[in-house]
Amino acid sequence: MSGSQNVPPWPEDTTIPHSPAEDVFGVLIGTFLASLGLYVLQQSEAVTGGTAGLALLLTYATPLNFSWLFLLVNVPFFVLAIWKKGWSFTLKTIAAVAIVSSYALLHSPVLDLGELNPLYGVPAGNILIGMGLLAIFRHGASLGGFNIVALVAQERLGLRAGYVQMSLDVVVILLALTVVEPVNVLYSALGAVLLNLVLALNHRPGRYRA
Repeated sequence: MSGSQNVPPWPEDTTIPHSPAEDVFGVLIGTFLASLGLYVLQQSEAVTGGTAGLALLLTYATPLNFSWLFLLVNVPFFVLAIWKKGWSFTLKTIAAVAIVSSYALLHSPVLDLGELNPLYGVPAGNILIGMGLLAIFRHGASLGGFNIVALVAQERLGLRAGYVQMSLDVVVILLALTVVEPVNVLYSALGAVLLNLVLALNHRPGRYRA
């Protein structure tokens, strides 16, 4: 009996793209998870990396609302997205950022987490954000900011998106020392590592065909 007869009859390696409806549903689910994770971090008085982390820092330092801050800090990165990723990706990203900002207005009135222990809140929040980002990336969008830089570095230079974003996030975590208790900054740093490990282990070049 030849060796080829022992090979399972796998289907041909074909790419099946997501339908528009699948993309919409995937982005809605991903943005919900990410926004919920950010809310959990905020209630834990912690931060994360990227533009979401910058927006959280500004909410601690100013009376401004997270929803508007998250939109504003992402605007410069939308230009990079148009240049490197095209209009389709950019429009999806703008929509994803806007949806997260909208979800952020929803959580507080309906979900009272009280005093959330950061030992629970930080890992829980970062896992939610990581899973949300995976869904968003999988459907051809991002949450702007460092996500765009990380995806461009992965596609153009072959670097893993998670590791690129981890490096950028270190800067944001260090900035947190100016407005957040040092112990919460430590928790935040560990949480950022967890978030980016979720991305690095699950979002790699060539892992998915669709």
